[in-house]
Amino acid sequence: MPNVSADLGGPHVWVKRDDCTGLGMGGNKARQLEFYFGDALAQGADTVLITGAVQSNYVRATAAAAAKLGMGCEIQLEERVAGMDETYRRSGNVLLDQLFGARLHSYPDGDDEGGADAELEVIAERLRGEGRSPYVIHLSEGHRPLGALGYVEAAGEILEQAAVLDVGFDAIVVPSGSGATHAGLLVGLRAAGSKVPVHGVCVRREAKRQAGRILRTVRALERELDAGELVSEADVVVHDDWLAPGYGHPSESTLEAIRVAARREGLLLDPVYSGKAFAGLLGLVRRGALGSHESILFVHTGGTPALFGYATLLADI
Repeated sequence: MPNVSADLGGPHVWVKRDDCTGLGMGGNKARQLEFYFGDALAQGADTVLITGAVQSNYVRATAAAAAKLGMGCEIQLEERVAGMDETYRRSGNVLLDQLFGARLHSYPDGDDEGGADAELEVIAERLRGEGRSPYVIHLSEGHRPLGALGYVEAAGEILEQAAVLDVGFDAIVVPSGSGATHAGLLVGLRAAGSKVPVHGVCVRREAKRQAGRILRTVRALERELDAGELVSEADVVVHDDWLAPGYGHPSESTLEAIRVAARREGLLLDPVYSGKAFAGLLGLVRRGALGSHESILFVHTGGTPALFGYATLLADI
């Protein structure tokens, strides 16, 4: 990102374009869904169920993957972001969910992962009664972290590309939400012998709670891989300085990050994940937490369709 690098006065900023993963307008979830859908097909499932926010990129990618594989898709949209208008509820990812043929359900509580998953199980049981074979992609903790395996693989891909480019990354910056991307990168990097720090920018919960979630996901992933303890507690680095005013609500620093990426690099960020994470990268460099002579990799996790859901808010950006 040469223009952003010059504007920041020295660091070499690179971007991993996981917004271009190629399925249903891209995003990091495509890597994660390979493992969930592989498991679903191995179990003979014909329908997948998933829960997420109204403008969730994850559920949109799930609907696209289900369509490609000829499977049914049941999507549950949670009320996580208060005060949004009709554009938010009808445009962006919601429109794409419908275009991909998913059936939509609603769940009133956006802060109850266990309850949202339990409601998915109710829908799954009803489908079984209709002779279907459902597969639930859970949101809450306590389930196999299959999606994180996608970012164990991505870590190896990043290191291979860095070697080809002859770049030694000094830091990686990534959004940190459900934790699969963040935890998967950490495990994959450490398994490959890389000690590069991964800075997770919180997008849903404060740093203390998020650090615990990432560490638990890391440990579950290590068990899944039978790999021993690869990641230390000190490896889990999270920042919540750019979280406010909360999930799905962009601050001025997020809006600035969206403007900078668009107007200096022609790069589109979303207000929920990638915009907040890039605001974190800019802030960490400006305060000196990331050095001016370092090479920094920004993992762009996608979310482009959500921009249209936030059209009213972004109109005057």
